[in-house]
Amino acid sequence: DLGQTLLVGFSWAILILISGINLLFLITILGFGIALLLYAAFFIPKFEYIKNRIKSFFDAETGTHNAQSEKAIDSINSGGYFGKGIGEGTLKNRVPEAHTDYIISVISEEFGVVAIILILFLFLIFIYSVFKKVYYENEEKIKLILVGCASLILVQAMIHIGVNIRLFPTTGMTLPFISYGGSSIISISILSGIILNL
Repeated sequence: DLGQTLLVGFSWAILILISGINLLFLITILGFGIALLLYAAFFIPKFEYIKNRIKSFFDAETGTHNAQSEKAIDSINSGGYFGKGIGEGTLKNRVPEAHTDYIISVISEEFGVVAIILILFLFLIFIYSVFKKVYYENEEKIKLILVGCASLILVQAMIHIGVNIRLFPTTGMTLPFISYGGSSIISISILSGIILNL
């Protein structure tokens, strides 16, 4: 799963960076990881879907993996500032897995960009409260746990929103706290519980 690999990789890089490791070592490891990912995508037949998604992302005219992204952008545009109204959106009927991978586009179509700004604001408040807790914490281990949990949630939200507005290739990432899915909701709730109880 490319999306989860990117999520764990970015979160790991954030933790390594703030733990005080040599920056040259981190850049070397990240470079090796990116090279390995590109090798797998372009030279191993099993991962050809990654290559096709990357090609579709950079060449929208000839790409074959753009249907979901194009419909998501159309739904965001058609929603405007205040949306079409509850249940009036059409994206959820035209795109497979719209209730998970493209939930932000469905919300934007039905409730407008104002609702998306509100959701982003709530994520920022959440992250601010975590970093405020980190600031007052004295134990390094707890600081790393808090930053790790917060970065998992924040990076996941960024990837989800980036895919919906075609900033990133399609990955199939859910939006924390909002997307449908039992395992997603349970894992994010466990992370939130850890953050609250530390």
